[in-house]
Amino acid sequence: MNITDVKIFSVNEKKVKAYASIVFDDCFIVRDLKVIHGENKLFVAMPSKKMRDGSYRDMVHPLNNETRQKIESSVLEAYEKEISKTQK
Repeated sequence: MNITDVKIFSVNEKKVKAYASIVFDDCFIVRDLKVIHGENKLFVAMPSKKMRDGSYRDMVHPLNNETRQKIESSVLEAYEKEISKTQK
């Protein structure tokens, strides 16, 4: 499975720096991934919804670390490109 497109939507929030949509194999899209500024670095959070008890549950997520790293690196690379375009 290949990531064939990544779209970044920058926001001006305290920790959330952008939202992203990714497309797999030109046929499956996942929306509302978040680029979050953590304590030491940026990371990508999966789309989630708030549960009745106040906790959050991922709506979609990778089943292995290799896929998670592939998604994160693709999204963060697209985010860095988007940021560099807007800073020019």
